[in-house]
Amino acid sequence: MPETTSFTASLKNGTTAPSPTVTPYIPEKPGFGGISLIIFPGGGYGKLADHEGHGLAEFFCAEGIACFVVEYRLGVDGFHHPAMIEDAYAAIATVRASAREFGIDPRRIGVIGSSAGGHLAAHASVAWDTYESDVSLRPDFTILCYPVVYMDGDFCHEGTRTNLLGENPSDEQLSATSVVEHVNDKAPPTFIWHTVGDEAVAVENSIGYATALRVNGVPFEMHIYQRGGHGLSRKTELAWTTDLFRWLREFADGRLMLAK
Repeated sequence: MPETTSFTASLKNGTTAPSPTVTPYIPEKPGFGGISLIIFPGGGYGKLADHEGHGLAEFFCAEGIACFVVEYRLGVDGFHHPAMIEDAYAAIATVRASAREFGIDPRRIGVIGSSAGGHLAAHASVAWDTYESDVSLRPDFTILCYPVVYMDGDFCHEGTRTNLLGENPSDEQLSATSVVEHVNDKAPPTFIWHTVGDEAVAVENSIGYATALRVNGVPFEMHIYQRGGHGLSRKTELAWTTDLFRWLREFADGRLMLAK
């Protein structure tokens, strides 16, 4: 499939018929050992922020990384959980099944998400064994940009929760989508960044997810910057992409390890 020619993804036995639109960005000269990124834009499950989707894809593609931007279903269109996670897994399954066609390594497919997209990326990283697929649904690595991970309590982003679960979610729904509760030792290696100055999604979301990874022995790297608001992506002078590229090279070279 040529660059930026969108396609529809599918998931085996999807209970809500997932069919997200995925737009590929395939570099002319692949780098980083054939790794690729499936991108979930942010927007509080109410919209899809272009600079956190196609904007990131263009940036990473220019660096030799194949990217796939997912247009997943949204709460404002009347969809709620599990529609979003099924769309995420549909994208992962379809990209992995088509890895040879895209010229990527099926064992080096990562997910990256920002804000609510970070929630979706994290959710895909901890619930992959709850769905059937002919190929693995587990992301090989995860990148979280100022993610939402709590669906209840002081650090929950209420707008994201409402769009994901509706006005009156049950305790079971809250627990199922509070992804920090579901981290185990099978979660993928993870890169996280956030700012203390984020007044929309509290930095405690990232700290909580990193703590869960640490407890379960999962390799991770986290960068917390003092200043900066929400939704920055690449609209910032913060050096998160510099550190991320180093981390991705370490992943591609098999050098990601827990600190001793």
